[in-house]
Amino acid sequence: MIKVAVAGFAGRMGSAVVDAVQAADDLQLACGIDPACPSADFPVFACVGDALEGCAFDVMVDFTRPSSVRENVSLASKAGVDCVVGTTGLTMDELERLAAEAAEGTCVFFAPNFTTGAVLMMQFAETASAYFPEAEVIEYHHARKLDAPSGTAVRTAQLIARGRDGRACAAPGRETEMPGMEGARGALVDGVPVHAVRSMGYVASQEVVFGSMGQTLTIRHDSWDRTSYMPGVLLGIRRAPRHAGLIVGLESFM
Repeated sequence: MIKVAVAGFAGRMGSAVVDAVQAADDLQLACGIDPACPSADFPVFACVGDALEGCAFDVMVDFTRPSSVRENVSLASKAGVDCVVGTTGLTMDELERLAAEAAEGTCVFFAPNFTTGAVLMMQFAETASAYFPEAEVIEYHHARKLDAPSGTAVRTAQLIARGRDGRACAAPGRETEMPGMEGARGALVDGVPVHAVRSMGYVASQEVVFGSMGQTLTIRHDSWDRTSYMPGVLLGIRRAPRHAGLIVGLESFM
C-alpha cells in the first residue's frame, strides 16, 4: 500500500487527485496539504514541513502554484519522499537541481501533462517535425491558469526542436511584427512560435500546426474534464517509488 500526500488538495486538480487516490485499492491517502487548510475527513496540514512532522507518506503529489512548488518538492525529496509533480513553471535546471539535492534513491517525477492523449500528441509532433519545415503551437486554457505558455506547450516545442535536429523554421518570425504590436508571432520556445489563449470556455486544449509546400498537418488534443488526468497521475504514483533521480514525461512510464 502506497501512502500518498496531496499538496494543493483544496484546488481543482488537487481535489480530483484526492478522489482518485481514495478510489484506488492499492493507494492510501495519508494527508492533504494546503495553506487554506480546509477541514476534511483525512489529516490536513498547512505546509509540507508540518506534514512531514505529523504524518508518514511515501509519495507526495504536487498540484500547487509555481511560487510554492520548489520549496514543496525540496522539503519532501530531501526527506526521502518520492515526488509526482504536475505544477508547471519549473525549468529543467531547477528540476535537475531538486533531484540532485534529494535523498539517495528518491525520485522526482515531473510531467507537463498527465493525459495519455497529450503525451501521444507530443510524440506525434516530434515525429512530424522531421518532415515539415514550419510548426506552431497554439494552447488553450481556462482563464485562471497561472502560467503562459503551458508546460505542455513548452515541452511540445522542445520536442519539435529536437525532432528538427538543428534545422531552422522556414516561416517568418518576429521581424515581421508591426511596430507597437510585438508578440503577434507568439513566444519563441527553442525557435518554435507558441501562442497562449486564455478563456473560461476551456479546460485544456492544444493544437500543433505543421506546414510545408501545399499542405498542413494539425495534431490536436482536448481535455474537457480533469478526470482525464487521473490515470496518468495514478501511474506516476505507482511507478515513482520504483525509480530514483529525475524523470520527465509520462511517456517514461507508459
